Amino acid sequence: MKRENFPFLGFGVGLRRDHYLHILENQPQIDWFEILSENFMVPGGRPLEVLDAVRARYPVVMHGVSMSLGSTDPLHRDYLRELKELARRCNPAWISDHLCWTGVGGRNLHDLLPLPYTSEVVAHVAARIREAQDFLERPILLENVSSYMAFRDSTMTEWDFLTEIVERADCGILLDVNNIFVSAFNHRFDARTYIDAIPCGRVIQVHLAGHSDYGTHLLDTHDHPVRDEVWDLYAHAVRRFGATSALIEWDDNIPEFAVLMETADKARTIHQRVEAETTRDAIRSELD
Repeated sequence: MKRENFPFLGFGVGLRRDHYLHILENQPQIDWFEILSENFMVPGGRPLEVLDAVRARYPVVMHGVSMSLGSTDPLHRDYLRELKELARRCNPAWISDHLCWTGVGGRNLHDLLPLPYTSEVVAHVAARIREAQDFLERPILLENVSSYMAFRDSTMTEWDFLTEIVERADCGILLDVNNIFVSAFNHRFDARTYIDAIPCGRVIQVHLAGHSDYGTHLLDTHDHPVRDEVWDLYAHAVRRFGATSALIEWDDNIPEFAVLMETADKARTIHQRVEAETTRDAIRSELD
């Protein structure tokens, strides 16, 4: 997998049912859309009609929540088959899913559950990613999840765990900056240390979202505006990774589409500011 094989899409938002009519009627000036794959893995109907219309005008990426790459169950071949068919239909710039497990024994728990950070789990998950990529005939991006508990058996940090898996599987990273912030608060580690440890050549996309603050802990709820501290962390990520496609996630208490566009534009502004600062600093360094 080479980062240069993935396009820089700019600054996008999630495609949500609340905004279908607005998007189709107004064709807003947004760079791209991310779809939740499972919402469109259907034989027909309105969702696929909307997807076809959106795809005709905008770049699209597919983001899933059910691959369950950390489970001990065999990979769900019927699910992968439907996912591959959806990819044929909408030709996404890439497909992503999460570094987690979502069920076991054939039961889907409908949650993104954490894994112990051990060498055995690294080998297990990396092998399953390679299997999924071979089946789909394309590389996938792996997203870090937020977490609210830690395993006693873990022998490495989350960032080392993520890095080892993507290197062994030869896949990309969808780096969720809000999830890093949430987990850093919950587990008392330095969020910037996490970002600085991630290999630049693997990061293809960034997620930005809001979360809920309960004082003693944070929950990744995607139902609030992006916090200032997360914007600051995003700026740090831009300094490290450079031009990386960024996506605003907002899945509950969904505002009008204009609010999402304003948030995507804020990501663009931060990105442009950091790029300008980086260029200025490089010129000064050469002059010195």
